Amino acid sequence: SDKNSPDEIESHAKQISQTARETTRSLDEIVWAVNPSNDTLESLANYACKYAQEYLALAGLRHRVDVPAQLPAVLIPPPVRHNVFLAFKEAVHNVVKHAQATEVWIRLRLSPGEFILEVEDDGRGIADADRLKSRNGLRNMKKRLEEIGGEFSIAARANGGTLARLKIPLTK
Repeated sequence: SDKNSPDEIESHAKQISQTARETTRSLDEIVWAVNPSNDTLESLANYACKYAQEYLALAGLRHRVDVPAQLPAVLIPPPVRHNVFLAFKEAVHNVVKHAQATEVWIRLRLSPGEFILEVEDDGRGIADADRLKSRNGLRNMKKRLEEIGGEFSIAARANGGTLARLKIPLTK
């Protein structure tokens, strides 16, 4: 019906293209989530970092990824892997949507019995972390981490920006 309106055709084509990209990304996540060969810390780290790099690059944000060169051969059960990835994805999304940042740092750190995944930005920061914790996205992140025995925290950085931290226990 819009064949005589080039602007409408272009708008519809962009919408179709965006929907196709989102569908492809969602299907990729589903395939990754159900594939048992991905039940490792290395697979989780690789997939999360790849996601963050693509998403942040698309948003035009500089980013750094700091992951140990060697990760222990630890199994990450599917529910843990799934919840960690979704919480991490929300943290990255929040930077793009709310932070007005120019740079983002993604870090995976190991400590005895746990790994820590951090998303830090140089954006506008958060004025009231306690009030923000009542927001759906942050509340869902906290709930996801609690369900797997982990911890979620978010705090303003001293020099501006925000640090979201996901602590996840490692099972032997």
